[in-house]
Amino acid sequence: MGSGFGDAIRVRLRTASQISRLAGLREEFMANHVSSLKRARQTVVKTAVNRSNKSKLRGTLRLLRESIAAGDHAAATEQYRATASILDKSVQKGVLHKNTASRYKSRLNARVKAVAPAKAA
Repeated sequence: MGSGFGDAIRVRLRTASQISRLAGLREEFMANHVSSLKRARQTVVKTAVNRSNKSKLRGTLRLLRESIAAGDHAAATEQYRATASILDKSVQKGVLHKNTASRYKSRLNARVKAVAPAKAA
């Protein structure tokens, strides 16, 4: 076909939805230089990745809060482990600051412990 800007992008994209979203990319960006066009393309991809990571994080936090609200200690403990793992991965990926993740884990762990069944004496 042509040697247009969109043709070069289509080689690197993996799904049709990405191609359709980025069709006419040159018209959407204000950039005029090759380097700034590249940064704009990278921003689109990084934004999608960050949005996915944030969504995954919010979903696991919601599941943990639901299991705490249900009062099921075993399910809350299992869900806490998964949530703590996702929080740590979010820190590594730059989605959350390490102190924010630490604060979340501390507060959520306290809530999970509060759900603990009464010990038989």
